[in-house]
Amino acid sequence: MSAQEDPRKLAERLAEAGGVQHFDTLVIGAGIAGLQAALDLADQGRQVVIVERQPSIGGAMIGLSKVFPTLDCASCITTPKMAAAAHHGDITIHTYSEVEDLVPNENGYTATIRRKARSVVEDDCIGCRQCEYVCPAEVPDEFQGGYTSRRAAYVPFTNAIPQVALIDKDACTLCGACARVCPKDCIDYDQKDQLIPIAADHVVVATGWQLTSASSKKQYGADQIANVISPLQMERLLAPHGPYGRVIRPADGKDPASIAWVQCAGSRDRTLGVPYCSRVCCMYAIKQAMLLSGALPFADLTIYYMDIRAFGKGYEEFFRSAKAMGIEFVKAKVGRLEEATDRSVDVHIERIDDRGQAEVRNHDMVVLSLGLAPTADAHELLPLETGEDGFFDVPHPKDAPCRTSLPHVSVAGTATGPMDIVDTIAEASAAAMEICREGDRG
Repeated sequence: MSAQEDPRKLAERLAEAGGVQHFDTLVIGAGIAGLQAALDLADQGRQVVIVERQPSIGGAMIGLSKVFPTLDCASCITTPKMAAAAHHGDITIHTYSEVEDLVPNENGYTATIRRKARSVVEDDCIGCRQCEYVCPAEVPDEFQGGYTSRRAAYVPFTNAIPQVALIDKDACTLCGACARVCPKDCIDYDQKDQLIPIAADHVVVATGWQLTSASSKKQYGADQIANVISPLQMERLLAPHGPYGRVIRPADGKDPASIAWVQCAGSRDRTLGVPYCSRVCCMYAIKQAMLLSGALPFADLTIYYMDIRAFGKGYEEFFRSAKAMGIEFVKAKVGRLEEATDRSVDVHIERIDDRGQAEVRNHDMVVLSLGLAPTADAHELLPLETGEDGFFDVPHPKDAPCRTSLPHVSVAGTATGPMDIVDTIAEASAAAMEICREGDRG
């Protein structure tokens, strides 16, 4: 099977030869939304195929510390769903893969999946990580927010599914150390991408979200000030399996005595092209502050906000609990951040409360509460309508909140807009239910 062959011609050629595997539903994305939709459909006896571009399923949620407002372990919620999907007899999973082409056919869609070369024979790898232990090449570890390094040959993280290594070709030096120690002789430096054609009656788009750019607001100095970090970096610092095992100041490893959060740092700002509220920023900042009040009981914790939007069940109580714990909430606009001589951060604010004055306050660390934006290339595959916010639109949000304008195509989770984990799971189940209803009607 040639990796250079045109995907559409390949699909047509194999379809004529009877070489296309048929599924009831194709799920694009294996975050919490994609996993929930796939499990709901497979539990109804439907054959489901999941395509995930990352080397492991689990999406963004597997990298979080805890979830609000219950403060349950995020990994403890996500890992069982990952394992359930991986061991379900009616679910086929393609990781480190992308849907390269999706065209309508008489009954649904024909898709071409590109399984990217891992340089490891996936069926033979036993996840022993011997290749990782001997690999001499190191690069920043994306999963740990760039705070630690990983090897060029690596398993993405401890509870990754599948537990299969891959080789980062951009970092690999072709020294051959991994091939020499592999007990299964499954290292294949010459491995090529594989194109797999499939047919599916239905499609669930669960392509998720990405953070708004931290560097888009230059006055916050995200690229220049080491102790100004993103919320996902703070999640990794808080996680029990994080890079350091505790929360430290990234610039010098000191225990921070004062930490601040800047709300609406990446949303509700037309100059950034993100005029909407991302809904979860207030709550994840409050969650992080509450967790830090336990991890660093003597630290001063401050949240700078314009409005606190505690919209969900138990969220207002969560907010009030944070205030009762001594977390300071300052109603103010943050004009700019500057690095002080001791590598702390000066925060220039303008209060929008009764004081209405400008101040400069100092903190050891600052977390930018960035917003949620649509996944960059999610719109390239399907001609789906989008709203003003850039997320996928649904024509009838009340009657069919997950059904798109294309026949047999549903959207789930944050592909339709910013939402919390509870709503994401609910919408994923709604998308699965809509597919089942279509099947019953058909």
